[in-house]
Amino acid sequence: MLLTRIKGPRDLDRLSQEELDQLAAEIRSFLVDAVSKTGGHLGPNLGVVELTIALHRVFDSPKDKVLFDTGHQAYVHKLLTGRQDFGGLRSKGGLSGYPSRAESDHDVIENSHASTVLGWADGLAKANEVLGREDHHVAAVIGDGALTGGMAWEALNNIAAAKDRPLVIVVNDNERSYGPTIGGLANHLATLRTTDGYERFLARGKELLERTPVVGKPLFETLHGAKKGLKDFIAPQGMFEDLGLKYIGPIDGHDIEALESALQRAKRFSGPVIVHCLTQKGRGYTPALEHEADRFHAVGVIHPDTGLPVKTAAASWTSVFADEMVKLGHERADIVGITAAMLHPVGLNKFAEAFPDRIYDVGIAEQHAATSAAGLATGGVHPVFAVYATFLNRAFDQVLMDVALHKCGVTFVLDRAGVTGDDGASHNGMWDMSILQIVPGLRLAAPRDAEQLRAQLREAVEVKDAPTVVRYSKGVVGPAVPAVGRIGGMDVLRAPGAEVTRPDVLLVSVGALAPMCLEIADLLDKQGISTTVVDPRWVKPVDEALAPLAERHRVVVTVEDNGRTGGVGSAVAQALRDAGVDVPLRDFGIPQRFLDHALRKEIMAEIGLTAPDIARQVTGLVAKLDGRYDSEPAAAVD
Repeated sequence: MLLTRIKGPRDLDRLSQEELDQLAAEIRSFLVDAVSKTGGHLGPNLGVVELTIALHRVFDSPKDKVLFDTGHQAYVHKLLTGRQDFGGLRSKGGLSGYPSRAESDHDVIENSHASTVLGWADGLAKANEVLGREDHHVAAVIGDGALTGGMAWEALNNIAAAKDRPLVIVVNDNERSYGPTIGGLANHLATLRTTDGYERFLARGKELLERTPVVGKPLFETLHGAKKGLKDFIAPQGMFEDLGLKYIGPIDGHDIEALESALQRAKRFSGPVIVHCLTQKGRGYTPALEHEADRFHAVGVIHPDTGLPVKTAAASWTSVFADEMVKLGHERADIVGITAAMLHPVGLNKFAEAFPDRIYDVGIAEQHAATSAAGLATGGVHPVFAVYATFLNRAFDQVLMDVALHKCGVTFVLDRAGVTGDDGASHNGMWDMSILQIVPGLRLAAPRDAEQLRAQLREAVEVKDAPTVVRYSKGVVGPAVPAVGRIGGMDVLRAPGAEVTRPDVLLVSVGALAPMCLEIADLLDKQGISTTVVDPRWVKPVDEALAPLAERHRVVVTVEDNGRTGGVGSAVAQALRDAGVDVPLRDFGIPQRFLDHALRKEIMAEIGLTAPDIARQVTGLVAKLDGRYDSEPAAAVD
């Protein structure tokens, strides 16, 4: 096999065109076989095989910087830079699903949030200029989906201002992000795809006119002088060139020879150049091509021949939300849905099918989504913006200043909150409950099970004068966790016997960690430690009944799948101080560090968010209060 002989990009230089085509076929076969066993981003990588080969033949990585936005299409790049052991892809100790500086000098950007690559490229090109590195080049690969993000256009505005600063921008145009790309840019790129280039038009015209006596040659020269207008008429790439960006394309993104020719021309140019490449997401794999929703953008473990999942998927948090949104849509004509290019991943596809006139896909533009939602709310409807928890970070200013300041009734539904695991540091939803704590008036719900998700979503959309947030985990929703009572707005999940006059521990359980908190209570009970377990349901604001309840206990413990700094534990501690309740409090959560990719349960064990770890520390704290220990054990999550 040719692939096994590729240890680095320069090994590509000695391959013939026929061998390069063979290598492309081998890479596709390798990807289907490997990713079907581990899960991962299959469709995007099948679409960039030839493009990645061409990039590494034209540019000299790592001296030249080859950058990928968002990075989920970097599997081919990994294979060509010496990383061909995909057995542990996205698993602890194995390859990351995105570029990783820890893995290779060829990887530059680890951030897998979209639309950032052009900002990186602009900075790297400026650094080359400042340091006089004329033999260093920067090539940034960005998809047509990522180009819908505002950051990309902010960067383009700056890149175009320096007409003599070399920078190659490769637009990987497969008409999709997760699903089909939408919006004005998508329409513009579609026009470019479906028209012949003006060079070919002029070439045919020249051949015809030069055979025309007397007037032929002058007419051609006049026509060529009107090149700009003709170019916009035949292949309207003027939007890019009006910015000051040289445009090359469209290029067949599966023709290595044509790609190399275009990239070489772009590399030699002394300013910014856009190379527009047309690729096919899922190319070479029939099940992916026939999957219209997202062309196997991301898959779990599948059968390589059929593309079907090996295991039947159980009900997920996302599916519970999806079904409840449809019910709400039937009950209330004022409810609309918003997604940022993730209609299927966040579960709004069912709502879109039922109410096609009440769904808005804004592209990869979370900031715009939040402010547009404020406008929708002001206009008299109730928008529900469903987004991954980690991506709401990008719209914080809009949540604060556009939605909350104006007291707009907007519901944000945060999917994949807490530790998500295999997608790595950028995808863990561990920031939302910290950054949202500081937003005045905002109300935040963390449902513990499917029943509570349905109930709290309904409670959220009833709020008309403030933003509401409902956040839940990735994956399978667990069994129902029934309440045994209610104190204020909080559900009591476990209470000591009536004979206990002052229980030892008040355990505040946040969201989907309720089953683990009940397990903690069981372990404490075996140590003779009495425990009350409550689920606040709405963790912001802190329930007024919590402080007097805490005062009736010896210790307060909070457990959350969010960063400890500024999270629910911090909010509870402040509420107790404000109420003058002087009870020891221990907060357990995610440490403030970027977590390596691994299974969720492996990460939870590593950071000490397991029932035995927490029960051990709480036992030590109670023992200290009893005077049995001289000092408190060290925290497992710090």
